[in-house]
Amino acid sequence: MSDQELDRAVVSAVFRMAEERGWNRVSVPAAALAADLPLPQVRARFPTRLHVLHRFGTLLDQAALEGASADGSVRDRLFDLLMRRFDALQVERGGVLALLSALPFNPATSVLLSCETRRSMRWLLGAAGAGTGCLRGEARVQGLVAVWLWGMRAWQRDQTEDLSATMAAVDSALGRAEQAAGWLSGMRGPSDGATQDATGAETADAGVNAAAEDAPAMPTTPPATPPSGIGGPETSDESGAAPSPIG
Repeated sequence: MSDQELDRAVVSAVFRMAEERGWNRVSVPAAALAADLPLPQVRARFPTRLHVLHRFGTLLDQAALEGASADGSVRDRLFDLLMRRFDALQVERGGVLALLSALPFNPATSVLLSCETRRSMRWLLGAAGAGTGCLRGEARVQGLVAVWLWGMRAWQRDQTEDLSATMAAVDSALGRAEQAAGWLSGMRGPSDGATQDATGAETADAGVNAAAEDAPAMPTTPPATPPSGIGGPETSDESGAAPSPIG
């Protein structure tokens, strides 16, 4: 079994156990045993549940980026990337919903996932041809995080097979973000932020905030809403200590 095959098997085993027992009762060794996975290799790659979440977030990003294209507008590219990520998330729906329901009681995990979400959204912006440097780029990252969270709220309630409700929510949120002054304008790749003056950056930031206000309850860090990468940075334990992000 290759490392990638093992990673996917461990992620699936952990989320299957979360669906059956609830996230707070998940044990990586128990999940590995139930799935008949090699414990020495699992221990080496996944010391804690947070390592599983980090790897799951990476797998979601890879699934989204696998179909990245240079065709179409930036908004169209972002929509495609986000929906491919939701399609990958759907595979572990039951376990992910169990994780989300437990987040209000796991603040440290919520904070770590929030950091991972920003990293994931920065990658998607880059893949769509949007610069993420300087203040304008940070405004774009903030805006896309809000779009992702808005989509996640819809995804949690979405019972359609084709995720049409989630698609509508993401499209609507991107539309609001696009209306924000300068959020998706003037894109010239990763270095574009370096050419923006302070006034332009401030305008972009204000525009993104205005877009969020247009969409009521579109939070940036809601404790009960998945700040999903959906992974957390790797850490040596699951305490509130600050970890060293990997990836």
